[in-house]
Amino acid sequence: MRMRFQMALLRVSKLVKGYIDPEGIRSVVVDVGGFEMNAGEHVALSGESGSGKTTFLHLIAGIVRPDSGSVEFEGRDLSLLGESERDRTRAMGMGYIFQTFNLLQGFTCLENVLLGMHFGHGANRERARALLNRVGLESRLHHYPRQLSTGQQQRAAVARALAGKPKLVLADEPTGNLDHANSVEALRLIREVCGENNAALLLVSHDRDVLSRFDRVQKLGEINRAAR
Repeated sequence: MRMRFQMALLRVSKLVKGYIDPEGIRSVVVDVGGFEMNAGEHVALSGESGSGKTTFLHLIAGIVRPDSGSVEFEGRDLSLLGESERDRTRAMGMGYIFQTFNLLQGFTCLENVLLGMHFGHGANRERARALLNRVGLESRLHHYPRQLSTGQQQRAAVARALAGKPKLVLADEPTGNLDHANSVEALRLIREVCGENNAALLLVSHDRDVLSRFDRVQKLGEINRAAR
């Protein structure tokens, strides 16, 4: 009988990224020998502030390029692609929930979600409205980010990341600005929508309650030698 092997959706190998401080001293922030995720897999990555978790997510998303090593997404090494190709790959296959939201201040809540979809598979107003309704923002569709509370901005950012039906969702402390009740609901929504689309989820957090809800929890210090 022939064996079928599943190719990892995400494969990180010998990934290194460092920065030079104002005094000219180079500090390595990320040094990950290996890390993999399969399609539909949900993984929580635990790490304290300053442990390199945001840089690690940025490397996976292709927002920054590594000094060495590779990030393979659906078999393509993002480190070998030009900036525009990385942007296109991210727009078509990934959703990113930023810790600082990154909502565009000159656009309404609905427009922020539609713009995020536009750079991927195309804007779908009905789906955008439906997701915003699911995160409790049905009465805030035409409000600007400055007119939203911190928690509402976070929920808008969640809707934007999930609207394009990504294959991989990267979430950087997505519940960090929410109270407990809204944190539980936001996490439930993220995982539910990921499940509907068989999307993989890589979520970083230092919240023990959030981490306890995942079957696979990886400590960043165990894979990132720079954080030890």
